[in-house]
Amino acid sequence: MKYMLLVYSPEDSWTREEWTRCTEESAGICHELAERGQFLAASPLHPVATATSVRVREGKRLVTDGPFAETHEQLGGYFVIDVPNLDEALAVAGRLPAAKKGTVEVRPVYELEALLPR
Repeated sequence: MKYMLLVYSPEDSWTREEWTRCTEESAGICHELAERGQFLAASPLHPVATATSVRVREGKRLVTDGPFAETHEQLGGYFVIDVPNLDEALAVAGRLPAAKKGTVEVRPVYELEALLPR
């Protein structure tokens, strides 16, 4: 089963050194998952100040600077993994260094046949 792990934390809670250690430790977890064939993708995101949101209302596109929602914790990155069950996905999420400063949201990926590579 595929799961997306969404990493949220206050952007100002990380020093540069902490962020570097976090990405290095997270990369190690990704390499470990890859060796077991369970890693699909991961990446940190640029700061929330670089976000642009798009909405379409009555056929008109509205583009605004900033994230979709104003929150204390911002979406800072993601992981996509393929593990047998939710318990294993939660175990991976609990190992991520970002879980110590923020939140890792774990969500199953709904796979649509039409979106699979041909």
